[in-house]
Amino acid sequence: MKLINQSAGALALAFSSVTAVYAEAPVAVTTRTLAAHIANQIVVAAVNECSKRGFKVSSAVVGRDGNLQAYLRDPLAGPHTILVSQRKAYSAATLQAPTSQMAARQDLNFAPGILLIIGGVPVNVGGVFYGGVAVAGADPEVDEQCAQAGVEAVSEALEFAE
Repeated sequence: MKLINQSAGALALAFSSVTAVYAEAPVAVTTRTLAAHIANQIVVAAVNECSKRGFKVSSAVVGRDGNLQAYLRDPLAGPHTILVSQRKAYSAATLQAPTSQMAARQDLNFAPGILLIIGGVPVNVGGVFYGGVAVAGADPEVDEQCAQAGVEAVSEALEFAE
């Protein structure tokens, strides 16, 4: 009987500790999502930047969950750029890092949907993470620069967003 009382006491103590920790935690998590017009501005700026450099590319923006939010393809860009840009953006968003930093991560080669090719960058402005953007169709380093140009095109609007 003494053992049962001790076990019940230990269980009550453990439960009260867990309850105290969760009592201080918020009951909901607030996130920000890119408005459609902002996601579209990102892909337009990215494609335009690459066009100025003489490349025909596709660009994709995905939300923090990896779902496609905006997409733009130069009519002369190769058909492979469609899926490649989307998967690079997905990789940058779900890993929350530029794909150039993940290219050497052989352990991620078999992760579903991940494409470790340079050209995807996270959309992270003012300490708020929104998702990822990527470009496909130019040299990999140029893809990344154009994707970053897309983020920079909306960074001021995002920094001052409420």
